[in-house]
Amino acid sequence: MESFDPAELPELLKLYYRRLFPYAQYYRWLNYGGVTKNYFQHREFSFTLKDDIYIRYQSFNSQSDLEKEMQKMNPYKIDIGAVYSHRPSQHNTVKLGAFQAQEKELVFDIDMTDYDDVRRCCSSADICSKCWTLMTMAVRIIDRALKEDFGFKHCLWVYSGRRGVHCWVCDDSVRKLSSAVRSGIVEYLSLVKGGQDVKKKVHLSEKLHPFVRRSINIIKKYFEEYALIGQDILENKENWDKILALVPETIHEELQRGFQKFHSSSQRWEHLKKVVNTSQNLKNDKCGPWLEWEIMLQYCFPRLDINVSKGINHLLKSPFSVHPKTGRISVPIDFQKVDQFDPFAVPTISAICRELDVTSTNEKENEENEAESDGKRRVRDYKKTSLAPYVKVFEQFLENLDKSRKGELLKKSDLQKDF
Repeated sequence: MESFDPAELPELLKLYYRRLFPYAQYYRWLNYGGVTKNYFQHREFSFTLKDDIYIRYQSFNSQSDLEKEMQKMNPYKIDIGAVYSHRPSQHNTVKLGAFQAQEKELVFDIDMTDYDDVRRCCSSADICSKCWTLMTMAVRIIDRALKEDFGFKHCLWVYSGRRGVHCWVCDDSVRKLSSAVRSGIVEYLSLVKGGQDVKKKVHLSEKLHPFVRRSINIIKKYFEEYALIGQDILENKENWDKILALVPETIHEELQRGFQKFHSSSQRWEHLKKVVNTSQNLKNDKCGPWLEWEIMLQYCFPRLDINVSKGINHLLKSPFSVHPKTGRISVPIDFQKVDQFDPFAVPTISAICRELDVTSTNEKENEENEAESDGKRRVRDYKKTSLAPYVKVFEQFLENLDKSRKGELLKKSDLQKDF
């Protein structure tokens, strides 16, 4: 894993914003084809500078303006906000109450720290390959629901740079949704409910919603490898007591006896399933096979930060930001390869700056040996580094957005024709 020294960050950021940040693609995304006048100009950007200096309500006229300001300010973190009724940079000059957030992507923030009560390998900001499977399951479950249950098409998944993932749903109709509708969507996608003091956070009933069934089917593919082997959730009494707290007391004794006889989490889980499906003691509790599903959901189901999703004016960290603690770039995730995504393989700012230095030195030597013709097109600097494949994922996402937009325009023009 690439070492990163936070003391070098100011100098590294200068190089990153000057030569490596993919401004053209970034502007193309947030301009959405320029279909709506002033869409980009009314977008809020927020910069966090060195020593936690925080500047909100930044806005820019063009890609060029954004580039100049980022290179001048050297932000440690970039957040993206809503598209407002007026230019955010002029919000102080607008009549009180007139400055309103009007549109924004529907966003989701999934943070590994919210799983601390159910993961054993790490806690707080730490992650490892064992618990990263939680993020893989979250991406698969939420993406399927957004596309199949709601019919959304354009979901951009982004690694946060440290311990989680973000999702930006960018469909034109989605960006116009009210806070109430956003709240309804995130409520639909939330099954794990209750704070630290609540032991049982998932409650199912006989009438299982298709969304729950489909989510369970995704979790089943990962559960044994992740929960029973990787996390070893029934390894010892301390751990199996946490699971006993999620099932009716009438079967505690039967489960305890079996757990003591067996020697692995997998064997104990099979015993639990057998007891749940055959125990006479559960007849009065009106329990069914969903008891084991409640446990699986509590241990594996996505945990969303509801406030991030429901507020139109909520800020979220921008793709291609640099995480100031890890130095890792907040890169788009290729959904087709989400199972192979490795957060530890994501390039750090120090790695890509060094890669650029090496290629620049080689190019200089080549130029000295062979004079470069004026007409020769320069390769974009990020393409010379390990950032390139992630920019390509972003470009593919933008291509799909463009195709969809052109398709909608063609549909509209067909409808308006007089025959």
